[in-house]
Amino acid sequence: MTIAVEPIRTRHTSSTVTITGESDLLRTRSALRSAAEQAGLGLTATTKLVTAGSELARNILRYATDGQGVVAIDETVAGARKGVRAAFADRGPGIADLDLAMQDGFSTAGSLGIGLPGSRRLVDEFAIDSTPGRGTTVVISQWER
Repeated sequence: MTIAVEPIRTRHTSSTVTITGESDLLRTRSALRSAAEQAGLGLTATTKLVTAGSELARNILRYATDGQGVVAIDETVAGARKGVRAAFADRGPGIADLDLAMQDGFSTAGSLGIGLPGSRRLVDEFAIDSTPGRGTTVVISQWER
């Protein structure tokens, strides 16, 4: 099942971060912040992107079967506008019910259950693809104002 808010636009590859442990959360945040600055995002847009990305990277550590995944961070271009696109992917157990997982308060790990829906609210574009037994990919984008 796939839930998409807006389509993803043309992109140019910037960086990739392999997520295998807690120290990679800092590397992910740093790479997102750097890409946001290069794209000309303001402080608020950068903060939202970094916050959403940090939560998604933490989800990889928490939920992926092997606690590993990757984030590909790209500069996006749509006409004269620039932005940042980040794709978080793992080969974990997948999400059986995406509609339920996207509801505030739902958690399979005893947390507050605001990670995925909160991340969706923070960014301009959010798409998720997950199949049980195959893994999950979440793609977020943030645009300059």
